[in-house]
Amino acid sequence: MTALGKLFRTTTFKLTLVYLTVFALFAAFLLGYFALNTRRLITEQINDTVDAEITGLSEQYRLGGIRRLVIVVDARARRPGSSLYLVTTYTGEALAGNVTALQPGTLDNPGWREIFYRRLDEPENTNRPEHEALVRVFQLPGGFRLLVGRDLEERERLYHIVLSAGRWSVIIVIILGLAGGLFVTRRVLRRVDAITESTRTIMDGDLGGRLPVAGTGDELDRLAENLNVMLERIEALMEGLKEVSDNIAHDLKTPLTRLRNRAEQALRAAKTESEYRNALEATIDESDGLILTFNALLMIARAESGQARDNMSEFDAAEIAHDICELYEPLAEESGIALKVEAATAAPVHGNRELISQAIANLVDNAIKYTAPQPGAADRVAPQIVVEAAAEGDRILLSVSDNGPGIPEADRQRAVERFVRLEQSRSHPGSGLGLSLAAAVARLHGGELRLTDNHPGLKAVIALPRGGPVQSPG
Repeated sequence: MTALGKLFRTTTFKLTLVYLTVFALFAAFLLGYFALNTRRLITEQINDTVDAEITGLSEQYRLGGIRRLVIVVDARARRPGSSLYLVTTYTGEALAGNVTALQPGTLDNPGWREIFYRRLDEPENTNRPEHEALVRVFQLPGGFRLLVGRDLEERERLYHIVLSAGRWSVIIVIILGLAGGLFVTRRVLRRVDAITESTRTIMDGDLGGRLPVAGTGDELDRLAENLNVMLERIEALMEGLKEVSDNIAHDLKTPLTRLRNRAEQALRAAKTESEYRNALEATIDESDGLILTFNALLMIARAESGQARDNMSEFDAAEIAHDICELYEPLAEESGIALKVEAATAAPVHGNRELISQAIANLVDNAIKYTAPQPGAADRVAPQIVVEAAAEGDRILLSVSDNGPGIPEADRQRAVERFVRLEQSRSHPGSGLGLSLAAAVARLHGGELRLTDNHPGLKAVIALPRGGPVQSPG
C-alpha cells in the first residue's frame, strides 16, 4: 500500500472528510440563505418605494387630473437614476414616462409583476427587451393606467455577488479543510506508526518496551500511558511466572528427590513392618509439605489473577483477629509464647474473608516459628506476639507484632518474594511463601503489606481500604 493510500484509509482522514462535508454544506446553506434573504429584502424595499410613489402620483391625479399627472411623471422620468414610469390611456397610448417595448398584456391587469423592458432613450437594436424590472400597474379613474417600477439589475447583481462569494468561500473551505486534514492525519499517523512499531517490538518478546508518549496530554498520550501501565503489570506478572517456574524447579526438586530416595531406601533396606511404616509416615509428611506448598501457590495465583474478587463481602476484620488468635493460642502456649489480641473496635473491610484470614494466619504462624525461644539461647525478654486490628483514617490496619529476631531492613523487600528464605530461617520448616501470600492478598484488596521494626522484632502490617458498615447476620 502506498503512503498516500495508507493516509486516505486512516480513520482521522475519514473523519476529517465527514466534518469537512458537513461544514461545507452548512456554509453553503448559510450563504444561500443569506443571498435569498438579501434578495427578498431588496424586493420588499422596492415594493415600499413603488407603493409610496403610486400613492403620491394618485394624489397628484386627484388634485390636477391627467394633465398634472403627465407633467409630474414627465419631470420625474427625466431624473438620473429615476424609477420606471409610464402613463397611458385606456387604449394603451403612452402619454408620459421613460419605458417602452413592454411585453404584450403587461398593462391589462393591475398588480405586481416582473417584466422585461427597454428605456425610452435606448436604441432599438434588438427585438427582445434587455432589462428586468419589478413593476406595479395601477388603474386610475377615467381608464388611465399608471405603471411604476424599479429596475432589478442592482438586486440581481448583489445576489450574484453573494452567490459567487459563497462558491469561492466553499471552495476555499474545502481546500483548506483537505490541507488541514492531511496535515493532522500525517501527524496522527506518525504517532500511530510509532506505537505500532513499539507493539511489534513487544510482541517479538521485548516486554521491557514501552509505547512512546509525546507529552501533549491528548487521547493518544492517555492511551499510551494506560497501555504502558498495563505492560508494566504484564512484565511483572511474566517475571513472577518465570521466577515461580525457576523456584519450583529448584526449591521443589529437593523435597521430591528426598521423597523418592526415602521410598527407594525403604524398598532396599527396610526389613520389618515397623521400618516400612516409618518410611511411609516420612513419605506422607513430605507429601503433606508439598501439598501445602502447592496450595499456597494456588492461593497466590488466585489473589494475583483477581479471581477471588467474586467472593468479596463486608465483614469485621476484628473478628478474624480474634478467631486466628483463638486458633493459634494452643500452639503459642506450647512454644512458650504469649499470644495477645488487640481489636476492641470494629474494623469493617470489603474483601475475601478466606484469603484475609489465611494471610493473617501465615503472619501469626511465621511469628510463632521465629519468636519461639531456641534451645541454648541466652535469656531475653519473654516472647510475645500481638495481633491487632485498628482503624486509621480510611484504612484498616491488621498487624502481627513479635519481639523475635526480626528481619534486617535490607532484606525486607526480598522477604516477600516467593520461595525466598533468609539465612536465619534456613533451620525452620517452611516454603518461603507465607509473606508472598500476605502481600498478594493485600494487593488484591487494594492495600499493601508493610514490614517494619518492632524494637525488637518484626511488625507485619496489612493495610486495607476501609469498608462500609458490617451487616449483622439474619
